[in-house]
Amino acid sequence: MTDSALKGKKVAFLVATEGIEQVELTEPWKAVQEAGGEPVLLSTKEGTVQAFDHLDAADTFPVDVVVDHANPSEYAALVLPGGVANPDALRTSLSAVKFVGQFAASVRPIAAICHAPWTLVEADVVKGRRLTSWPSLRTDLRNAGAEWVDEEVVVDRNGPGPLITSRNPDDLPAFNRVLVETLAEVTA
Repeated sequence: MTDSALKGKKVAFLVATEGIEQVELTEPWKAVQEAGGEPVLLSTKEGTVQAFDHLDAADTFPVDVVVDHANPSEYAALVLPGGVANPDALRTSLSAVKFVGQFAASVRPIAAICHAPWTLVEADVVKGRRLTSWPSLRTDLRNAGAEWVDEEVVVDRNGPGPLITSRNPDDLPAFNRVLVETLAEVTA
Protein backbone atom coordinates (compact mmCIF):
# COMPACT_ATOMS: atom_id res chain seq x y z
CA MET A 1 0.00 0.00 0.00
CA THR A 2 1.44 3.39 -0.94
CA ASP A 3 1.72 6.33 1.41
CA SER A 4 -0.98 8.08 -0.63
CA ALA A 5 -3.53 5.24 -0.79
CA LEU A 6 -5.79 7.07 1.67
CA LYS A 7 -4.97 10.65 0.60
CA GLY A 8 -7.83 13.00 1.43
CA LYS A 9 -9.65 10.43 3.59
CA LYS A 10 -10.54 11.35 7.16
CA VAL A 11 -10.90 8.41 9.53
CA ALA A 12 -12.81 8.77 12.80
CA PHE A 13 -11.36 7.01 15.85
CA LEU A 14 -14.14 6.97 18.46
CA VAL A 15 -13.19 6.42 22.11
CA ALA A 16 -14.46 7.09 25.61
CA THR A 17 -12.55 9.40 27.94
CA GLU A 18 -10.55 6.57 29.50
CA GLY A 19 -9.88 2.86 29.35
CA ILE A 20 -8.70 2.73 25.72
CA GLU A 21 -6.17 -0.02 25.03
CA GLN A 22 -3.38 2.27 23.80
CA VAL A 23 -1.88 0.00 21.15
CA GLU A 24 -5.37 -0.55 19.65
CA LEU A 25 -5.58 3.21 19.16
CA THR A 26 -2.01 4.07 18.19
CA GLU A 27 -1.22 1.23 15.77
CA PRO A 28 -4.30 1.65 13.50
CA TRP A 29 -3.82 5.44 13.76
CA LYS A 30 -0.24 5.06 12.52
CA ALA A 31 -1.35 2.71 9.71
CA VAL A 32 -3.91 5.27 8.51
CA GLN A 33 -1.33 8.09 8.65
CA GLU A 34 1.33 6.06 6.85
CA ALA A 35 -1.15 5.35 4.05
CA GLY A 36 -1.83 9.08 3.69
CA GLY A 37 -5.11 9.26 5.62
CA GLU A 38 -6.09 11.77 8.28
CA PRO A 39 -7.03 10.17 11.62
CA VAL A 40 -9.36 12.24 13.82
CA LEU A 41 -9.91 11.48 17.52
CA LEU A 42 -13.56 11.65 18.59
CA SER A 43 -14.65 11.27 22.18
CA THR A 44 -17.57 11.97 24.47
CA LYS A 45 -15.95 15.06 26.09
CA GLU A 46 -13.45 17.78 25.22
CA GLY A 47 -9.88 17.67 26.49
CA THR A 48 -7.81 14.53 26.55
CA VAL A 49 -8.47 10.81 26.80
CA GLN A 50 -6.54 8.37 28.99
CA ALA A 51 -5.18 5.27 27.30
CA PHE A 52 -4.02 2.15 29.11
CA ASP A 53 -1.51 -0.60 28.62
CA HIS A 54 -3.81 -3.36 29.80
CA LEU A 55 -4.60 -2.20 33.39
CA ASP A 56 -1.84 0.40 33.73
CA ALA A 57 -2.40 4.04 32.79
CA ALA A 58 -0.37 4.93 29.69
CA ASP A 59 -0.46 8.09 27.56
CA THR A 60 -3.11 10.75 27.11
CA PHE A 61 -4.29 11.98 23.72
CA PRO A 62 -6.03 15.24 22.73
CA VAL A 63 -9.61 15.02 21.52
CA ASP A 64 -10.15 16.57 18.08
CA VAL A 65 -13.96 16.47 17.98
CA VAL A 66 -16.64 15.78 20.59
CA VAL A 67 -18.95 13.10 19.20
CA ASP A 68 -22.01 15.31 19.94
CA HIS A 69 -20.72 17.66 17.22
CA ALA A 70 -19.41 15.04 14.77
CA ASN A 71 -21.05 14.40 11.43
CA PRO A 72 -20.64 10.77 10.29
CA SER A 73 -20.71 11.82 6.63
CA GLU A 74 -17.39 13.67 7.06
CA TYR A 75 -15.44 10.44 7.60
CA ALA A 76 -14.44 7.70 5.18
CA ALA A 77 -14.20 5.07 7.93
CA LEU A 78 -14.78 4.54 11.64
CA VAL A 79 -12.30 2.77 13.92
CA LEU A 80 -13.36 1.55 17.36
CA PRO A 81 -10.37 0.65 19.55
CA GLY A 82 -10.86 -1.73 22.44
CA GLY A 83 -9.90 -1.92 26.06
CA VAL A 84 -12.54 -3.25 28.45
CA ALA A 85 -13.61 0.08 29.98
CA ASN A 86 -13.58 2.08 26.73
CA PRO A 87 -16.40 0.34 24.81
CA ASP A 88 -18.31 -0.28 28.03
CA ALA A 89 -18.39 3.50 28.61
CA LEU A 90 -19.13 4.25 24.95
CA ARG A 91 -22.19 2.04 24.94
CA THR A 92 -23.71 4.20 27.69
CA SER A 93 -23.23 7.39 25.63
CA LEU A 94 -26.34 8.12 23.56
CA SER A 95 -24.32 10.36 21.23
CA ALA A 96 -21.66 7.71 20.62
CA VAL A 97 -24.22 4.98 20.01
CA LYS A 98 -26.16 7.23 17.64
CA PHE A 99 -22.97 8.12 15.74
CA VAL A 100 -22.06 4.42 15.35
CA GLY A 101 -25.60 3.57 14.21
CA GLN A 102 -25.61 6.35 11.62
CA PHE A 103 -22.18 5.36 10.40
CA ALA A 104 -23.21 1.70 10.12
CA ALA A 105 -26.12 2.68 7.86
CA SER A 106 -23.63 4.03 5.31
CA VAL A 107 -21.53 2.07 2.85
CA ARG A 108 -18.28 3.05 4.60
CA PRO A 109 -16.17 0.64 6.66
CA ILE A 110 -16.21 0.21 10.42
CA ALA A 111 -13.26 -1.49 12.09
CA ALA A 112 -13.56 -2.75 15.69
CA ILE A 113 -11.01 -4.67 17.73
CA CYS A 114 -11.05 -6.65 20.97
CA HIS A 115 -13.92 -5.44 23.25
CA ALA A 116 -15.01 -2.67 20.82
CA PRO A 117 -17.88 -4.72 19.31
CA TRP A 118 -19.81 -4.04 22.55
CA THR A 119 -20.52 -0.59 21.11
CA LEU A 120 -21.71 -2.20 17.86
CA VAL A 121 -24.10 -4.39 19.88
CA GLU A 122 -25.51 -1.33 21.65
CA ALA A 123 -25.99 0.42 18.29
CA ASP A 124 -27.91 -2.68 17.10
CA VAL A 125 -25.78 -3.16 13.99
CA VAL A 126 -24.45 -6.73 14.29
CA LYS A 127 -27.54 -8.80 13.46
CA GLY A 128 -26.79 -11.06 10.49
CA ARG A 129 -23.12 -10.03 10.48
CA ARG A 130 -20.09 -12.34 10.87
CA LEU A 131 -17.42 -11.03 13.22
CA THR A 132 -14.84 -11.76 15.86
CA SER A 133 -13.85 -10.12 19.14
CA TRP A 134 -12.25 -10.81 22.48
CA PRO A 135 -13.67 -14.26 23.40
CA SER A 136 -15.71 -13.00 26.37
CA LEU A 137 -17.99 -11.05 23.98
CA ARG A 138 -18.96 -14.20 22.05
CA THR A 139 -22.27 -14.72 23.90
CA ASP A 140 -23.21 -11.02 23.76
CA LEU A 141 -22.61 -10.95 20.01
CA ARG A 142 -24.52 -14.17 19.38
CA ASN A 143 -27.41 -12.90 21.51
CA ALA A 144 -27.44 -9.76 19.34
CA GLY A 145 -27.81 -11.90 16.20
CA ALA A 146 -24.20 -12.02 14.99
CA GLU A 147 -22.24 -15.05 13.88
CA TRP A 148 -19.12 -15.07 16.10
CA VAL A 149 -15.94 -16.76 14.84
CA ASP A 150 -12.45 -17.13 16.30
CA GLU A 151 -10.26 -15.71 13.52
CA GLU A 152 -7.43 -13.16 13.34
CA VAL A 153 -9.39 -10.72 11.20
CA VAL A 154 -12.88 -10.93 9.72
CA VAL A 155 -14.33 -8.74 6.99
CA ASP A 156 -18.10 -8.98 6.75
CA ARG A 157 -19.73 -7.39 3.71
CA ASN A 158 -23.26 -8.55 4.59
CA GLY A 159 -24.51 -5.06 5.34
CA PRO A 160 -24.44 -1.54 4.02
CA GLY A 161 -20.68 -1.19 4.62
CA PRO A 162 -17.81 -3.53 5.44
CA LEU A 163 -17.35 -4.52 9.07
CA ILE A 164 -13.74 -5.37 10.00
CA THR A 165 -13.09 -7.06 13.34
CA SER A 166 -10.16 -8.63 15.18
CA ARG A 167 -9.73 -10.34 18.55
CA ASN A 168 -6.84 -8.65 20.37
CA PRO A 169 -3.59 -6.68 20.02
CA ASP A 170 -1.78 -9.73 18.59
CA ASP A 171 -4.06 -9.37 15.54
CA LEU A 172 -3.12 -5.73 14.88
CA PRO A 173 -0.84 -6.36 11.86
CA ALA A 174 -3.67 -8.13 10.00
CA PHE A 175 -6.31 -5.70 11.31
CA ASN A 176 -4.31 -2.67 10.13
CA ARG A 177 -3.53 -4.18 6.73
CA VAL A 178 -7.19 -5.03 6.08
CA LEU A 179 -8.35 -1.63 7.39
CA VAL A 180 -6.08 0.23 4.96
CA GLU A 181 -6.86 -2.09 2.02
CA THR A 182 -10.61 -1.82 2.60
CA LEU A 183 -10.50 1.94 3.07
CA ALA A 184 -8.46 2.33 -0.12
CA GLU A 185 -11.41 0.74 -1.98
CA VAL A 186 -13.81 3.43 -0.71
CA THR A 187 -14.29 6.15 -3.31
CA ALA A 188 -16.06 8.75 -1.17
